Amino acid sequence: MSEENIPLYHSLHIGDLELEGNLFLAPVAGYSDRAFRSVCIELGANFTCTELISSEALIRDAKKSAYLLQRAENERAYAIQLFGSDPEVMYQAALRLAPYHPEVVDINCGCPVPKVVKTGAGSALMRDLNRLGNIVAAVARASREALGDVPVTVKIRSGWDEQSINYREAAAVAVDSGAALVALHARTRSQGYAGKANWEHIADLASRLTVPVVGSGDLFSPEDAQKMLQETGCAAVMFARGAMGNPFIFTETRELLETGSYTPVPPERRIRTGFTQLKRLAADIGETIACKEMRKQFCAYTKGIEGGAALRNALVHAETILQYEQILTDYL
Repeated sequence: MSEENIPLYHSLHIGDLELEGNLFLAPVAGYSDRAFRSVCIELGANFTCTELISSEALIRDAKKSAYLLQRAENERAYAIQLFGSDPEVMYQAALRLAPYHPEVVDINCGCPVPKVVKTGAGSALMRDLNRLGNIVAAVARASREALGDVPVTVKIRSGWDEQSINYREAAAVAVDSGAALVALHARTRSQGYAGKANWEHIADLASRLTVPVVGSGDLFSPEDAQKMLQETGCAAVMFARGAMGNPFIFTETRELLETGSYTPVPPERRIRTGFTQLKRLAADIGETIACKEMRKQFCAYTKGIEGGAALRNALVHAETILQYEQILTDYL
């Protein structure tokens, strides 16, 4: 099949790993725990990734990182994302992933958060491509030695700032060092999550690399995903903030890509799904913490629902699953 005839929703290879489709959930700190990932998978996410995990913390105390590393029960293929600035530490951390049998190890070269950047990790690696390459090579070596040679992937940004756009060079170094896929969040580090993502960077990179390029940035609706795939030629799209409290974006996007239209999820299903996520999270981390964590999620789950403001005002005070249930009784 020629490139022009490939449907927008299609299977995808990452090295030897074959995925059914090309709709990815991004690793998002504080959100993409396994309870949320499991819900996204049920609703059509083809590939998921853990929250970013510190390589330093992992080699010091693997037990403390164990919860973040765990696979969801329905997660047939997942990536574990590591961050760090020392190739040897990243190598040692990757070796410790063997008991979890990830299908992919992802390297974070894009996080703009100051506490990550100040350690020389995350998007700081966009300023030190030699180090970036050494890290990818080190993790690839660990994969060969201990993980069954699973693919290594990287997530990068467009550059450090507008004066240092270097995604082309960063991606080339990553691929030359062993990366089997590159995900590009088309913003600079200085932008953070503000301003507009430059999808032209995604299109440019997709035209240059021999490995799949995944597009990320400003994907808040099925129409956004369709437009990115059409305009950039990227192999897959990666939902981040657009999926928070809205895992239905996977179902709706696939429907749009395959049929040309989609049916928005009704309010009752939105709330029931959020409640399911709450119960799964409580089983993992305890009811008290889960109820606090889910307040921010339900702000998104109730967005656009009639009476949503009143629901949110009540939910921010909910401390038990029973209280959530009582507040949401009309929907459950």
